[in-house]
Amino acid sequence: MPTISPSERKTLILTGASRGIGHATVKRFASAGWRVITCSRHPFPENCPWEMGPEDHIQVDLADAADTARAIVEMRRRLADQRSYLNALVNNAGISPKGEGGARLGTLETPLDDWQRVFQVNFFAPVLLARGLLAELERAKGAVVNVTSIAGSRVHPFAGAAYATSKSALAGLTREMAADFGRRGVRVNAISPGEIDTSILSPGTERIVNEQIPMRRLGEPEEVAKAIYFLCTDQSSYVNGAEIHINGGQHV
Repeated sequence: MPTISPSERKTLILTGASRGIGHATVKRFASAGWRVITCSRHPFPENCPWEMGPEDHIQVDLADAADTARAIVEMRRRLADQRSYLNALVNNAGISPKGEGGARLGTLETPLDDWQRVFQVNFFAPVLLARGLLAELERAKGAVVNVTSIAGSRVHPFAGAAYATSKSALAGLTREMAADFGRRGVRVNAISPGEIDTSILSPGTERIVNEQIPMRRLGEPEEVAKAIYFLCTDQSSYVNGAEIHINGGQHV
C-alpha cells in the first residue's frame, strides 16, 4: 500500500460493503491507500482480516429513514479527524425481495410494504446520504457513484419489478444530482452492472450468458470496482451525469 500522510489520505464512504461488488470495491480503494468507511445492515464480522474495519464500519438500516439520518451524523463525526473532507460516496446497497422458492415478484405480486422498503433502500437512501454529506463532498470536490443495474432498462427474468423500477429511478436521479451537485463542484455518475459473478446470481443465469452477452462470460466484481474507482478519481475529472454499462455488451 502506498505511504500517504493522514492529511493527504482520501476517504470513501461505501454502502452495501459486506459482499460481492461492495467487498471488491473496499479492496480496490484500500489498496490505493484510501480510508474506506463501510456501511451495512450487519455489524463488522470479527473474522474479517481487514485491520481498520471495526473502527471504520457503521451499522445502519437504510430501509429506515430515521436510522439513515442517525448514520449520517455518525459519518460526519468520523470524518471530523480529516477536516470533514469526503472524496467519494458510493451508493451500492440494494435489495430485491423474492417470492416463494426464490420466484420473481412482478408488479401484481409485490406487496406494498416491499415496494416501499425497496425504494427506501435503493432510491431514497442515496438521496439522503448525498444531501446529508454534501458539505463534506463539496470541500473535497468529491464524487458520488450510484450503482444502478441493467434491470433498470428492461424487464429482467430474475430481478423483481420493485428492484428494476427503483434502479431505473436511480438512473434518473443520477442525472438530476449531476445537474444540482455539479454546480457545487461535486460530480455524480452511475455504473450499471449486468450479470456479475456474485453469490446473488439466480439459477438460469448461464442461459443469459450464452444468449445475450457477446463476451460469453460473467463479469467479475473486481471489474466493477475498477470502474467505480475510475469515477471517483481525477482520471474522470470531466465525467458528470454518465451511466457506465458494465455487462460485456449485454445492453447492445
